[in-house]
Amino acid sequence: MAEITYDIKEEYGTLSTSNTGWTKEINLISWNGGAEKYDIRDWAPERERSGKGVTLTREEAEKLYEILGTILK
Repeated sequence: MAEITYDIKEEYGTLSTSNTGWTKEINLISWNGGAEKYDIRDWAPERERSGKGVTLTREEAEKLYEILGTILK
């Protein structure tokens, strides 16, 4: 199985922290040298491991922002 690589281009913030120290973060990441995407996922304390997450293009992030704006008034 090929190694998965990532390059965090920008850290936006931590959404939550679990009792085990894992954090749910939103970052701008390039996975395996690909295009940068907005990424929401859990990370181990030293970022040695990550959980499943979701990646969004700029357009998808803008749409999510729009939808959240209608439900979080």
